[in-house]
Amino acid sequence: MNTLLRTILPSFLLLAACTEPGSGTDADTGTDSTSDADSTSESGDTAGEPQEFVACDDEFTITDPNPMYAWTPNAVTLESHELSPRVFEVHDANAKDYAAAGIPLATSGGFVIGDDGVLLIETMVNRQLFCQLIDLVHEQTDKPILYAINTSFHGDHSFGNAYLPDEVQIVQHARTAEYIADHFAEDVAFMEAGFGADQGIGEATAVAADVLVTDAGWSVDLGGVVVVAQYHGFGQTEGDLFVHVPAAKVLWTGNPLIAEAPALPWLLEGQAQAVRATLAAVKASVPADTTIVPGHSHPLGVEDFDFSIDYLDTLVDEVQIAVDEGLTVEETVAAVTMEPFQGYALWDWIHSSINVPTTHAELGG
Repeated sequence: MNTLLRTILPSFLLLAACTEPGSGTDADTGTDSTSDADSTSESGDTAGEPQEFVACDDEFTITDPNPMYAWTPNAVTLESHELSPRVFEVHDANAKDYAAAGIPLATSGGFVIGDDGVLLIETMVNRQLFCQLIDLVHEQTDKPILYAINTSFHGDHSFGNAYLPDEVQIVQHARTAEYIADHFAEDVAFMEAGFGADQGIGEATAVAADVLVTDAGWSVDLGGVVVVAQYHGFGQTEGDLFVHVPAAKVLWTGNPLIAEAPALPWLLEGQAQAVRATLAAVKASVPADTTIVPGHSHPLGVEDFDFSIDYLDTLVDEVQIAVDEGLTVEETVAAVTMEPFQGYALWDWIHSSINVPTTHAELGG
């Protein structure tokens, strides 16, 4: 991410939160050359031996949320729901009350249970949330966790990798892995600035990915269920993965689709037009009755892509008019109010301080 953005974003996030309402194979084949009997053994199926998560030996306490931040990791309780046999999504227990009101929520994820073992989607931002995720898995199965997919490099989706047993294979897009290798300490500092330095975030250490996914995608057969990691283009980072269980009609989007309306796309690295194209491509790639698990909310429907797509269309159109008229960034922010799309608790930060200025630059302003 742009260094200047990483410097200014935490302060905007704090300001916004204070006004918060109410406080490596071709995926098309469905196969994985590393998922045969030999690789299952290498992935940690230890023939009945219990998998150890020593990081989760300590007990944790759910704290009160800190109103200075959009959400407080140690104040979050995660819950899981089975969307299809052996396919589970995980989300912040406040989602049902907060999402429609535009209040930000903790990271969503999930897990898929096959005959051979389990695949995680996301590993959360700190040890406490990681261990909640593991507890939810263990409530459903004693099969070993074989894989953990991170949809992006962002720490709230990947810092829990530090607490995985060595035998679990971490799956990331190659560009995500490259970013983490080069910018891990920077991302820890950014996450601590955004969520609090007292949330155990600094305990995390960088862990190299075991499976590097190309733009062609990757898939694995867990034993009776195939999971596909797809790349559809720039969504919020250069390495966003969309995790799909085709037989169950369930898709995890990571951050490109943050939540339902009135949540907005976070154009932290700009590229509004590319993000719009990616969201449209993802929507078109799945059946209309697919369950969508966004980056930070409860399950949605395919139609919930429309608000973000319409927002981006309107943003580009209105900013382009401002650029054509020769307006400065400040004048463009004042002009592009887009009132029908307002309602997100972070509107002033995301729309006014990030999305409009980055789109202004993208369109030649």
